[in-house]
Amino acid sequence: MDRSPAYLVGHPPLRITDAAPVPDADTGYRPHARFRDLPASGAWREGDDPGDRKFVDIGTQVLESGESLDVTVAYETWGKLNEDGSNAVLLCHALTGDSHVRNDDGTEGWWPGIVGPGKAIDTDRYFVVAPNVLGGCQGTTGPASKHPDGKPWARRFPRITVRDQVATEKALMDHLKIPTWHLVAGASAGGHRVMEWPATYPEHVEQIAVLVSAPETTAEQIAYAHQQILAIELDAAWRGGDYYDAEPGYGPHAGLGLARAIAHTTYRCHSELDSRFDRTPQEGEDPMDGGRFSVQSYLDYHGYKLAARFDANSYLTLTEAMLTHSIGRGRGGVDKVLSEMTARALVVAVDTDRLFHPDGQEYLASSLPNCDGVITIHSDHGHDGFLVENEQVGTIISTFLAGSPNRP
Repeated sequence: MDRSPAYLVGHPPLRITDAAPVPDADTGYRPHARFRDLPASGAWREGDDPGDRKFVDIGTQVLESGESLDVTVAYETWGKLNEDGSNAVLLCHALTGDSHVRNDDGTEGWWPGIVGPGKAIDTDRYFVVAPNVLGGCQGTTGPASKHPDGKPWARRFPRITVRDQVATEKALMDHLKIPTWHLVAGASAGGHRVMEWPATYPEHVEQIAVLVSAPETTAEQIAYAHQQILAIELDAAWRGGDYYDAEPGYGPHAGLGLARAIAHTTYRCHSELDSRFDRTPQEGEDPMDGGRFSVQSYLDYHGYKLAARFDANSYLTLTEAMLTHSIGRGRGGVDKVLSEMTARALVVAVDTDRLFHPDGQEYLASSLPNCDGVITIHSDHGHDGFLVENEQVGTIISTFLAGSPNRP
């Protein structure tokens, strides 16, 4: 069994009990030393390196709440749109993802094993578009963006829904002069938007691929999300959301890191955690003397990584949007909406997923008129299997795009 240290090679052990020596002068808050070099927010801000992002101002969007919001969308593209616009693919990232699906050599991004030249979603054939979601923190308008008064929106940012996020994607589609998506694909929270597309804009979607997701949020998922929201809001450094001017180390890193640790536990599965870590102490630490087990270090490290690249207020905004997700809301219920969907559909489950249980995907697949049945992949990595099992996922998507039936 794998008993390697939980933190990456060359990264110092991160002890949650370590504290920075200087408390905040106003609040007395004393952050953990392991966060001392992190900026208050990991959001992309104007003036930062844009990387491969493109930006478009889509104008004023009227939200479901009735509020109006001026929206900028950050997005990335691969491949070329053909003359009749029939080869466009929309990718919807998960909760803490962004527009960066892959770089040129396929060494970075959240799905480089699936998207690229010669891959399942072949960028030599398809024009692939991946926007950062509304409410996110990597270039698209969100809580870290400037309010009209010049300060960050913070928690003044309007409450948004999955339908608002899809309306933003529709505005980007119009800007790019794409008449119809050949495929809309996404997993987890991204799958929420995939489901909303044929419910709201059926005439603009030919096919959907829903991976480890569902047409509405379950009570269990809401319970997990509630814990993550509280983890951030109870962090003294959150300051009601007004932390953007805090010095490095004094942002709500501990709360955001804890939210990630809770979430990450649901993204993996018990068999992986047991076989990978068992009850092994973290290298150089003694659990009998205040030290950690290696699985604790593993979760601490993933919390640190997210705090370094994400924004706590965005995490709240996006999680709250997930809470209200239901394609059946105000439309006569989920069953009715699913029965009326005309898009050809692919539904993929992971057998060890404990966040989106496989029986939920079975229900979804059986309810969609143009679905051949759920395809279940095996993974020792739980919910995150959609990111890890590239060979299985790639074969399934390639078969689907070729027009062949996917048989469970």
